Amino acid sequence: MAGNSQRRNRRNPGSKKGPSVGTGGHSRKALEGKGPTPKASERKGHKKNRMANAATKRAAAGNKSRGSARRGGKAGSELVYGRNSVVEALQGGVPASALYVQQFIDNDERVREALTLANERGVPLMEAPRMQLDNLAEGHNHQGLILQVPPYDYAHPDDLLARAAENHEDPLIVALDGITDSRNLGAIVRSVAAFDGHGVVIPERRAAGMTAGAWKTSSGAAARVPVARMTNMTRTLEAYQKAGCFVVGLAADGEAELSDLEALTGPVVIVIGSEGKGLSRLVSETCDLTVRIPMPGAAESLNAGVAAGIVLYEAARLRNKR
Repeated sequence: MAGNSQRRNRRNPGSKKGPSVGTGGHSRKALEGKGPTPKASERKGHKKNRMANAATKRAAAGNKSRGSARRGGKAGSELVYGRNSVVEALQGGVPASALYVQQFIDNDERVREALTLANERGVPLMEAPRMQLDNLAEGHNHQGLILQVPPYDYAHPDDLLARAAENHEDPLIVALDGITDSRNLGAIVRSVAAFDGHGVVIPERRAAGMTAGAWKTSSGAAARVPVARMTNMTRTLEAYQKAGCFVVGLAADGEAELSDLEALTGPVVIVIGSEGKGLSRLVSETCDLTVRIPMPGAAESLNAGVAAGIVLYEAARLRNKR
């Protein structure tokens, strides 16, 4: 029997009846606490964690989705990151479908203001763990706040003609040839609203879209003025010409001066080129006439938003004289 006991002790050195080898203190960390148990939504492999990740992926997929180009369609939804940006967007009337708020966020003045504005506007609040917001932000510094802006519902270029017909007015439309600054787009939308225009047309690619920045710059005018999206600028302008519109291109070396342009009193499409290159060659050739704004000062050119405002003012002035 003694021999059997010795054999068991050799096989199991940690037995109370036999010698054991120490760890030298290396197992002390195993005895330390690991802090409070994470929430179910933060535990990898847990059902609620999988559901939270799936919701994040669906939101990200919605941001990248694109609508149909035939009827203008909807752009992908946009996310605004950071406390200052979120507060400014809410103050500027930018539409919002949800405000994501990080759990246990530091409650400073900007966070309180964002929550107050969201509540006043009825924007749903979505509390989420930081990991979920990190995934949603895809590397951007969200500071615990992410505002989801719904997709903009673009009109079709024909809708702008229909809008003018419903009001028994001659169309006054602004087409943008490669404007890439969303703030310029917002400023132009605001000017179109101020001078009774019927809408703005923008290219589907390589141009600014109706982002949160454009909404904010428009100061609410984007809710009243339709923005249409097209796949081909020259074909769209030709379609407007067939519908009876006179197409005027704004260029620094235009053939006529703006003050001499009586065509602004009738159905007209005003085409404004990009901030640096102006009108593209094909678009310039498609225009019925190119016009310039006389500038006695030293400036060589005007900002696209400012130029649009001047032309729209002149159009409104001439139309009111009829």
